[in-house]
Amino acid sequence: MPTNVNDMPSASISLALQSLFYKLQYSGNSVATKELTKSFGWDTYDAFLQHDVQELNRVLCEKLEEKMKRTVVEGAIQQLFEGHHMNYIECINVDYKSSRKESFYDLQLDVKGCHDVYASFDQYVAVEHLDGDNKYQAEQHGLQDAKKGVLFIDFPPVLQLHLKRFEYDYVRDIMIKINDRYEFPLQLDLDRENGKYLSPDADRTVRNLYTLHSVLVHSGGVHGGHYYAFIRPTLSSEWYKFDDERVTKEDMKMALEELYGGEEEHLMQANPGINNTTHFKFTKHSNAYMLVYIRESDKDKIMCQVEEKDIAEHLRERLKREQEEKEQKKKEKAEAHLYSIVKVACDEDFNWQIGKHVFFDLVDHDKVRSFRVQKLMPFNIFKEEVAKEFGIPVQFQRFWLWAKRQNHTYRPSRPLTHFEEAQTVGHVRDLCNKVQNAELKLFLELELGPDLRPITLPDRVKDDILLFFKLYDPEKEELRYVGRLFVKDVGKPIDILTKLNEMAGYAPDEDIEIYEEIKFDPSVMCEHINKMSTFKSSQLEDGDIVCFQKSLPAEVSQRLRCPNVPSFFEYRHNLQVIHFRPLDKPKEDAFCLQLSKLDTYDEVVERAAQQLGVDDPSKIRLTSNNSYSQQPKPHPIKYRGVDNLLDMLLHYNQTSDILYYEVLDMPLPELQGLRTLKVAFRNAANNEMDIHNIRLPKESTVSDVLDDVRMKAKLSHPEAELRLLEVFTHRIYKIFSSSEKIESINDNYWTLRAEEIPEEEKNLGPHDCLIHVYHFMNEENQNQMKIQNFGDPFLLAIHEDETLAHIKTRLQKRLLVPDEEFSKWKFASVSQGRAEYLEDSDILFARLQRSGVAWEQYLGLEHIDNTPKRSTAANQYRPPYEKAVKIYN
Repeated sequence: MPTNVNDMPSASISLALQSLFYKLQYSGNSVATKELTKSFGWDTYDAFLQHDVQELNRVLCEKLEEKMKRTVVEGAIQQLFEGHHMNYIECINVDYKSSRKESFYDLQLDVKGCHDVYASFDQYVAVEHLDGDNKYQAEQHGLQDAKKGVLFIDFPPVLQLHLKRFEYDYVRDIMIKINDRYEFPLQLDLDRENGKYLSPDADRTVRNLYTLHSVLVHSGGVHGGHYYAFIRPTLSSEWYKFDDERVTKEDMKMALEELYGGEEEHLMQANPGINNTTHFKFTKHSNAYMLVYIRESDKDKIMCQVEEKDIAEHLRERLKREQEEKEQKKKEKAEAHLYSIVKVACDEDFNWQIGKHVFFDLVDHDKVRSFRVQKLMPFNIFKEEVAKEFGIPVQFQRFWLWAKRQNHTYRPSRPLTHFEEAQTVGHVRDLCNKVQNAELKLFLELELGPDLRPITLPDRVKDDILLFFKLYDPEKEELRYVGRLFVKDVGKPIDILTKLNEMAGYAPDEDIEIYEEIKFDPSVMCEHINKMSTFKSSQLEDGDIVCFQKSLPAEVSQRLRCPNVPSFFEYRHNLQVIHFRPLDKPKEDAFCLQLSKLDTYDEVVERAAQQLGVDDPSKIRLTSNNSYSQQPKPHPIKYRGVDNLLDMLLHYNQTSDILYYEVLDMPLPELQGLRTLKVAFRNAANNEMDIHNIRLPKESTVSDVLDDVRMKAKLSHPEAELRLLEVFTHRIYKIFSSSEKIESINDNYWTLRAEEIPEEEKNLGPHDCLIHVYHFMNEENQNQMKIQNFGDPFLLAIHEDETLAHIKTRLQKRLLVPDEEFSKWKFASVSQGRAEYLEDSDILFARLQRSGVAWEQYLGLEHIDNTPKRSTAANQYRPPYEKAVKIYN
């Protein structure tokens, strides 16, 4: 698959896979997968979540197919893994047949009820008869008896079989793992019994004989587990177990027996000293989950030897370079105690960094020249290394130690003495830092003459103070370094004003304001300096930073965002790059903006609107980020609901750099004046439950909600009367009054359901009663039976003399339950979580005279919950502890 020299493995799935397999082939050590998971766009949170391996396989194949488009390897995934089968329905009594060809990359085989792979294939192609109430609607022939099934048109060269070890238990309403014994052969013949798995259109000249290449094992249960694999890389008799970083050679006969699952028997001595043993059986929780077979006729093509010359040169060079760097780092780490890192900063670094990369302090030490020198090297010899690197002869160099002050700033503190320069580099490092293996940071003082050649440095006397100067331009909001000066501690700023104006390029008599930059963490401190006070009385010392600017008239200051040095530093201190992400794609950055944490709500949404090309900023709705889960918070930020950007970014004591946005169809203040409710309504046309978003003014009533539903929903007839219910955990907790205000309704946790009121309930008399009817199952919980509700609860009108037998007839007609299934249902009067089963002759009106809360006493319909719990096959077998797989890059 084509990759190029500029690709990075952490951002390219193709290159990350190539790098991974190259290292697997040529490295003598285990290989990390961090680069690969990074290439998926996964952060640490994603990488440590357990995913279903079969789903990951599918998603990765889809992503690789996408990457291969318009390249020389387009179609390679299909050629390897794609097979086809035919779904057919054939009428028995008339000449009519319907078929549909479908492709597959893997096959999901039943484990439950099947003892081996062949039994699963038999079940896969088993014919289903459509008759009785389940007849097939054939075009032009009406309802017909028919047979339905699947046959294979062709199998792929690499056959991936996913064993359905996880399934949903409808009775217990939980996911379970099937640990039954399930065998699989080393050779799989899918042409067996005269090709019974093949369709009439299949090419019978292709021999579908497969050899087992690998077995992926799941060890554990539905709430957690571990994957490992058995692989024979060359299809020889040698099998290897790949379990994280451990690879071991295995005896496959013994391994196969373990991987089949099922139970194993142990002998245990019942009574010590007595010659008797007891047999115990234990379920094996480690068993095969995926099987990979390779077709015999294709194995030479698929299992071909890959030699180094077959690998792209840029990839070989990159990986060779990575290995050399790894070895070098390993060597440096082993020798680290013998060396010191010395970082040397000078005026050139200050000029380049201040105002561009650095605003506080003088320099970023990670961006200055660095030397790795032996600790035992004499410092005077090190000065010769500096002379070569900087082009400054030794006699023109003077080095200052940097010191970290109590306010967390770094400043040059004092020059090295001649005695100290005669010591070793390690000794000099220890002067300023006692931390083991800490870096030595130095300031190189030098002077340049008019011809820009280095000249002899002036002698420094005891009362000299070395100050560094920055110039601020409030009109342009620009800061730059203009140089350094030695001043006398008894001198005054007024004495150097002319010099400062010269350094700034101002007129000699320009009026300027002077400030001392003191600290910036955790808050900015920058104070005005009195020009008439001495430097000593202003507490200025070696390494201090003085900032100055032109004095501004009051009217000019008022129109500027940062009219002086302190306000500029405050502004810079609060600047942060914010990553904006669409709320519906919370992993994907759409754009980034550099904003100040002090920016108001209006300023933030205005900048976002400009970036998105939205004319009205009030149509932008923002949502804060949860710094712990890295997900959007559940509730969006209200219009002007926070003062500034910092309030948007704070999550407890953490500050995020992510905001999520939506572009609304109306201004946010207008939307906030409305109440949005999600209301479920069963569509009269197709009997499916639709969800309607009802958006109304907050002062609206339930009657207004129902009017809105009436306009959007499919009713059985235009004049149908509606009501609104509050449903939670499959029970009806409230029937809303039509006059109730919607502002008090909470739909965050409860389901709101609108429904048509049946005719029989509209005119209830004194001898009628409206009861609650709920579906339920009895579940065993800690050796006690517990009622578990499910399905859609509903209301039913009953008469005072009506028996259960009569009500059952009405219920079966209402719920459209077939006779055979309905005969298995039980009926009970349920109160306070206890079920009292009813006989057909029982009068319900007397049994359900409620004295307590409506939902606590109801007619219970006990039966198995046959409602499908998952909508897609891909998710059907995912254990609950796993997260849906998504590859973002």
